[in-house]
Amino acid sequence: MTTTPRRRVLRPTKATPDDSTRQRSIHKKRTRLHDEQQSLLRWMSRLKRAFHAVEKQQRIITRLERELARLETH
Repeated sequence: MTTTPRRRVLRPTKATPDDSTRQRSIHKKRTRLHDEQQSLLRWMSRLKRAFHAVEKQQRIITRLERELARLETH
């Protein structure tokens, strides 16, 4: 039994987009990048505020626990 090589499926090559389509796509991507960067900046500022609020609460709790421990031993 002889094997025959697999036939390749011939598909037309993709048409390259013209320059105006490419430029429009670049512009859309740049706009989206800018929007996403702005969104990240807003989230980072919220995250920083929340992080510092948590740190403050931890300091308060640690101080109160330390004061309670000191008062209970004396």
